[in-house]
Amino acid sequence: MSLLLGVNIDHIATLRQARYADMLDSPNAEPSPLAAAEDALAGGADSITIHVRGDRRHMQEPDAYEIREQIALPLNFEMGNTHEMVAIALKLKPDFVCLVPETREEVTTEGGLDVDGLFNSLQPTVSILQDAGIKVSMFIDPDENQVEASARIQADMIELHTGCFANAFGAEREVETARLHAAALLGNGLKLQVNAGHGINLQNLPELLTVPHLAELNIGHTLIARSVRIGLTAAVQEMRAAMEGYTGV
Repeated sequence: MSLLLGVNIDHIATLRQARYADMLDSPNAEPSPLAAAEDALAGGADSITIHVRGDRRHMQEPDAYEIREQIALPLNFEMGNTHEMVAIALKLKPDFVCLVPETREEVTTEGGLDVDGLFNSLQPTVSILQDAGIKVSMFIDPDENQVEASARIQADMIELHTGCFANAFGAEREVETARLHAAALLGNGLKLQVNAGHGINLQNLPELLTVPHLAELNIGHTLIARSVRIGLTAAVQEMRAAMEGYTGV
């Protein structure tokens, strides 16, 4: 099976907002998320991931609509479970929505969504989005209860949060890899598409590729960081090459 690469370009917008948050209409506002999506496409990305947060700290709604209209790739829209974001998703019509936890205090999304504990509040959102033809993914920790809850809520996909894996080393990394392995096996057995994301880089990728049944990796920060040295197109090409050979077993 061919392992797909979704490229998260949120931090291109983070850089733009650092200088131009109050001047987004300025011709000087840079870097451009749209241009970044074009570069990712040129590098071989299989999808583009963006997250319009409630506080609008990086991606803005016009970014989302522009990318949706002009980039010929599937769009993965990360969002918190709020009425505001559901309304945006229904207007944007992305190919996929990934429901994520969201707090104003965090720098970026930390930890997975508690699908089990928030089941009743999440279920209407999942149904509304799916009724609109949008596939739904749940961003969850590699935990058996969360995988099973994602199946019960009838999500199409799960995205396993790989942050703990990425930040662990030695014996702890082995433990986290085993957790991902077990969650992927369970998810596949429950007929869920299994994706993974957060903290993945060229250094930890070989160990992640021992996890079975992965369909897509969503990678952002390391690609944007690497692009400072070699450009985003080349960074995406480099990551795709490192992902080759994954068998899914």
